[in-house]
Amino acid sequence: MKQKKKSFPRRVFLCLLAVLLAVYVAFGVYVSDYYHADPAAEDALVSDDVVSVTKQNGNWVFAPESPTAGLIFYPGGKVENTAYAPDMNAADSIPERFSEVTDWYIGGHSLGGAMAASYAAKHTDELDGLVLLAAYSTADLTDSGLRIYSTYGSEDGVLNREKYEADRTNLPQDTTETVIDGGCHAGFGSYGAQKGDGTPTISAEEQQRQTADALAAWMNLQ
Repeated sequence: MKQKKKSFPRRVFLCLLAVLLAVYVAFGVYVSDYYHADPAAEDALVSDDVVSVTKQNGNWVFAPESPTAGLIFYPGGKVENTAYAPDMNAADSIPERFSEVTDWYIGGHSLGGAMAASYAAKHTDELDGLVLLAAYSTADLTDSGLRIYSTYGSEDGVLNREKYEADRTNLPQDTTETVIDGGCHAGFGSYGAQKGDGTPTISAEEQQRQTADALAAWMNLQ
């Protein structure tokens, strides 16, 4: 990993986490009963003096001044991950539009994480790492050379734990794994309760704050 020259504001991650699963990011698949963004997510779509928020080519872009690291994020969904296949390569055109960014990560929540992992497996030379939020990789990344961060909430009732543990063998041994005490599946976003999820003992805002802090530290951006 290259030495970072400037800090990456935590608010970028907080904005991203607030809208994941609530906004449609370059995916051609949608369902009629999707979860709607709550006011916290919509509030995060406004630029301020720290982060510029724009929509470019169907993607939401959260950018501080002079960024050196970028995170391409795939939201989750309520359909089989194979349904995203036609749009899995949506990340292809993003890095070239931000030449000032030197280090690129890709990640996703839930089924979006599975798609991000599949993409990462085929683009290891172009990426520095992978972020999995309540997700697992069905692709073998053991020799990918990627840094990987995986986390989920202790009260997650949606994540298939058996599948998560079985597919753990697809990740490198030095993968960073954490469990957010009191967190749930839906807590990574701001879209309300999700069917089948557990009962969280911390707020979504707290789960997002912990996740943002952990990611910034893991990427050496603080």
